Amino acid sequence: MTLKAQMQAVNPADINIPNISQAILVESGKLLFLSGHVPLRQDGTLAGPELEDQLEQVFQNLKDTLQAANADFSNVARMTIYIRDLSSADLGTIRSVRDRHIDQSRPPASALIGVAALYDPAVRVEIDAVAAIP
Repeated sequence: MTLKAQMQAVNPADINIPNISQAILVESGKLLFLSGHVPLRQDGTLAGPELEDQLEQVFQNLKDTLQAANADFSNVARMTIYIRDLSSADLGTIRSVRDRHIDQSRPPASALIGVAALYDPAVRVEIDAVAAIP
């Protein structure tokens, strides 16, 4: 069975937010819960300081975790992005980086949350996710 047969996007006809599913129905498979991933490189140094650099590193870290579970971004059913000091000016960058990584044919259900602080004042982004794997 292919992954697309396991997860189905659920979108009311009158709601259209680009590259976001309003809900994902997981029809079969195992759930993989990904902890909050932060923009640390493999050597432990922080990517950035630009938001785009930090986002790219977080998505790379998520990719590495997904691959360790024999999965990829097409398996992601739900994603929450936390941005420190979120402003409307950040939305283009967030969407651009996110859209380079997600499965745009069936984007995950998502939330974007602005927060006052993360674990380190230099960190601007943290992302957690839930994936469904065969």
